[in-house]
Amino acid sequence: MMNQNQVARIKAQYPPGTRIRLDHMDDPHAPIPSGTEGVVQAVDDAGQLVMKWDNNRSLSLIPGEDRFSVIQQEEAQGMTMTMG
Repeated sequence: MMNQNQVARIKAQYPPGTRIRLDHMDDPHAPIPSGTEGVVQAVDDAGQLVMKWDNNRSLSLIPGEDRFSVIQQEEAQGMTMTMG
């Protein structure tokens, strides 16, 4: 269980709107596929990232257990410009 300081650091590191790309999720019941991208909606009191995935799923990420990376804003904008 995370303490309040740890949760506060996660909230500062992953504010709402942060784009995430999942590298790996070890959830045997309903995993999100590796490579899926989404947006942080919030960080809950347990320090989990409440996600809105681009595939319309909403499973949270657990920092330290799930592997993921932040998509830099320039990368996301470049993708939008390329697709447009």
